[in-house]
Amino acid sequence: MDLAIHQTMLPHDDPDASLAFYRDVLGFEVRNDVGYGGMRWITVGSPDQPGTSIVLHPPAADPGITEDERRTISEMMAKGTYAMILLATKDLDGTFERLQAGGAEVVQEPTEQPYGVRDCAFRDPAGNLIRINEQR
Repeated sequence: MDLAIHQTMLPHDDPDASLAFYRDVLGFEVRNDVGYGGMRWITVGSPDQPGTSIVLHPPAADPGITEDERRTISEMMAKGTYAMILLATKDLDGTFERLQAGGAEVVQEPTEQPYGVRDCAFRDPAGNLIRINEQR
């Protein structure tokens, strides 16, 4: 089988704040920005990986979600426990410094983990956890 990761989804609760974070702080390019029914889907990705994207989506867009589920999703997003993504860089310290200078919410400074990776962690404006591993 020949499979590749094409897109992953992360929820947002403020499309303008998410766009500014992923474009201006992380340096991703905007590949698509679509509004429909008062909601907005923004597709971003690394310029070096044109075939892989992150779709920032309104979490309540699924018509099958109940009001209780919407409330739970909102509560989990507010706590930062709903979604996460792992990124990688060859320059963890430099990336950490740029993100911190860009105002990103620091969760963990660069740390050598007992399970064999060195990484750091931030939250995006929606509360999604972003862990960044150092490529060795």
